[in-house]
Amino acid sequence: MTDLTILPEAAEDAVAIERLHERTFGPGRYARTAYRIREEVAHSLELSFTARIGTLLVGSVRLSPIRIGQTAALLLGPLTVEPPFRERGIGQALMERALAEAGLRGHRLVLLVGDEPYYGKVGFKKIPKGQVTMSGPVDPARLLVAELAAGAFQGVSGAIQPAF
Repeated sequence: MTDLTILPEAAEDAVAIERLHERTFGPGRYARTAYRIREEVAHSLELSFTARIGTLLVGSVRLSPIRIGQTAALLLGPLTVEPPFRERGIGQALMERALAEAGLRGHRLVLLVGDEPYYGKVGFKKIPKGQVTMSGPVDPARLLVAELAAGAFQGVSGAIQPAF
């Protein structure tokens, strides 16, 4: 996809991204446990990216600071792509860029709630049941982690909390 541009999210992208979230996730998104965590801490602009085709914003990914027990980590999401542009690798390109930037900035772990067959393509793996907890309803089989440094998840356990 030669006309796809991935850029760091800018403050002026906020309204367009919120509209994208409204269209793709609907009002029920606020009830999700991961959204509740995100409501308590701002995402990191320097680790969040937009995808554009020409000037049209077609996708977005955000990373927010969290803690797993006492360990610093990032929460990936929301990741969203406009429905007509899905299945073109845009979501994967956004994640690859965000994970690469997080690694360059010294972050070691990224967690998300999602489907392993999709997110596994960029290195996410299921967290053993009970090792990490998230307040609120969440399917433990959908808690995934990516190590940005080898062995970074070894010995990490506890509750997921926003990092301030």
